Amino acid sequence: MFSTSKRRWLPAAAALLTITALSGCANSAAEGASDNDDAHTTIRFALDWTPNTNHTGLYVALNKGYFEEAGIDVEIVPFNNSNPEVLVNAGQAEFGISFQDTASMSIASGADLQSVLAVEQTWATEVAVLADRDDIQSPADLDGMVFGGFDNPAETITMQSVVQAAGGEGEFETVVLGTSAYEALYSGDVDFTVPYVAWEGIEAQERGVELKTFAYTDYGFPDAYQVVVVGNGSWLDAHPEAARDFVQALAHGYEDAIADPAGAAQILQEENAGLLTDLDMLVASQTMLSEGYMLDEHGEFGVQTEAHWSELGEFLFEAGLLTGPDGAPLTEQPNWSEFFTNEYLQD
Repeated sequence: MFSTSKRRWLPAAAALLTITALSGCANSAAEGASDNDDAHTTIRFALDWTPNTNHTGLYVALNKGYFEEAGIDVEIVPFNNSNPEVLVNAGQAEFGISFQDTASMSIASGADLQSVLAVEQTWATEVAVLADRDDIQSPADLDGMVFGGFDNPAETITMQSVVQAAGGEGEFETVVLGTSAYEALYSGDVDFTVPYVAWEGIEAQERGVELKTFAYTDYGFPDAYQVVVVGNGSWLDAHPEAARDFVQALAHGYEDAIADPAGAAQILQEENAGLLTDLDMLVASQTMLSEGYMLDEHGEFGVQTEAHWSELGEFLFEAGLLTGPDGAPLTEQPNWSEFFTNEYLQD
């Protein structure tokens, strides 16, 4: 069985510092993608972790030739302890996987990034405890307990807000464990953590570990695009047609994954032979995402709204988590409409 080492919260504090340091390099991104002699454009896409069902659409589009039909050669930049936002901002990749919370903090800090596609329309992580914890019936009961965290500057404040919204004080201990947090939860070394329900949640079931989960939004916490695709702003401005062709081909791959989760999961496995060995888990994960997370209320894929960005953004701003290029907290909210665009989804 494929062992999940899939992190939900990349060490974003260090990433933000790196983004600020590299912000002066971003202007070189317009020259990052190359035009080959056969008129194909090479576009580099940075992964946030080892291949998984957050990336299914990318591999489906590659497998079915959607990028090739658009005259694009895609070079996948594998995860190597470098935040995709840092690589995209520095012009070392044209696009990459990101998350709304970390993207918001990065863009506020001066990163030359823009979200071009929402892969998942809602949170796909939830607060989780062991199912037999009768003393925990809601997040309000987590006061005084131990949270297994992932070194994201927003995570503890997010958990505090969820606990408070449920009626608690929001007072608990955070222990940064990274992906070890899941094993720590299963063994009882921490009381709660935040698994990705379409991955760690499924894996826990396969291992016979029963979890009890609480969705953030059930307690009034703002919703978010769990996974987005960000592009380098300078490169986007310089290559609008190539950007449109790439984003539409990528969206086509994800739409195919929504329509045929089992077939898409098989392609994901085939494209990553030897790494992803548990096809049943991939099918279950992709099916869960396709049925509940990837389409908006209008049944559309990829589209983003200013309301969605601003709701979480306001929380991050009020919590003091949005800092400018100088590292100081922002004194007024940014223009959220500049953080994303839908233009590349449109012909």
